[in-house]
Amino acid sequence: MTVELPVGVLVMAYGGPASLEEIPGYLADIRAGRTTPREVLEEITENYRAIGGSSPLLGATRRQVVALGAELGPTYRCYLGMRHWAPWIEEVVGEMVEDGVTHAVGLVLAPHFSALSVARYQQRVADGLDLHGRRISFEHVDSYHDHPGLVEAFAARVEEGIARWPEDERDRVHVVFSAHSLPERVLAAGDPYGEQCLETARLVARRADLADDRWSWAYQSAGRTPEPWAGPDLGDRLGELAGRGIRDVVSVPVGFVSDHVELLYDVDVRAQATARELGLRLERPPALNDDPRFVAALAELVRARAGAWLESASASAVAG
Repeated sequence: MTVELPVGVLVMAYGGPASLEEIPGYLADIRAGRTTPREVLEEITENYRAIGGSSPLLGATRRQVVALGAELGPTYRCYLGMRHWAPWIEEVVGEMVEDGVTHAVGLVLAPHFSALSVARYQQRVADGLDLHGRRISFEHVDSYHDHPGLVEAFAARVEEGIARWPEDERDRVHVVFSAHSLPERVLAAGDPYGEQCLETARLVARRADLADDRWSWAYQSAGRTPEPWAGPDLGDRLGELAGRGIRDVVSVPVGFVSDHVELLYDVDVRAQATARELGLRLERPPALNDDPRFVAALAELVRARAGAWLESASASAVAG
């Protein structure tokens, strides 16, 4: 297949409701059409109400895509697709087909690979190609959990969080890294997600010059299903730290790169309430969002996947 420029870049994120009225449909998509129990619908609606009535994810992701496009330049054209809400990945793949894209890089805004997350985004891309009956050569970024730019950006967040304490008190601040939990059976079956998350935490702690006893790991935002989910839960970790006499904590959720309900509610509301009950001071620096260090890391990942194509296109142009 001849490479037609610009190379497409499909940036993908989870999706989120733009209003409380959209929540039933949003949950129906997540649950593959299964009925959402009333108590779950009411709970999630209240969670979104507590953060302003909508998800900020679409706006945050659009800003990331704009920044990435500016970083990459005219050789690339960036698109945004969501897995569970508009703009749907499958529909955006159709737009790429209509635009004449022949080669594209798929990039999920989730640094850690899992069969339950990144692989399912990639399947949506395949479904979109089947739906629209045209082939685009896709190169997917499976994981970037250890990319130096990602580590640097998160380390800067650690430093920003700790700096909220007076200088003579910073040595006693403890950092809790976290990511979205998965069912225990998934990790037990060999899914790489858990190990990749911990590797990110270790690299960030090292880059931020944290001693081993000044940081720990937790999972958060476990699903509402009866099966066991990976832990310790963030709230339980805070309880354990309080039991050790620690009173100052920074939360750095390395499993998330954008503002979403898992940060604005699960950390800033729920975990904060737990911290207050325990007598802890809990601080969370902002998500990476469109931090230039993070955007530069994403651009480097895209260029690495597209490099062979661009060399081929350049060689063909010279030969022509």
